[in-house]
Amino acid sequence: MHLVQLLLPLADNEGRRFDGAAYGRIRSELSERFGGVTSFTRAPAHGVWKEGGHTAHDDIVVFEVMARELDHTWWENYRADLERRFDQEALIVRALKVEML
Repeated sequence: MHLVQLLLPLADNEGRRFDGAAYGRIRSELSERFGGVTSFTRAPAHGVWKEGGHTAHDDIVVFEVMARELDHTWWENYRADLERRFDQEALIVRALKVEML
């Protein structure tokens, strides 16, 4: 079993917040494909990193799904589609192996 996490920005590079419908669409897509989704949207996470001599930051929301198997090609295509939708150079989509207790 794998936990797949998608880290998505709350705003574009000019600071304009994305429409809530964009996240609703993702919620529907993931729920339909994986049978459920968890989204952390009410208390966004705040990321900070060094980039070219200055500090950059981003507020993000996290979507999670559980998947028995990882379809790497599907996830690569979905990530590329989300990068286009959110006008991002790169988005983080990561998978963690889960041991059910």
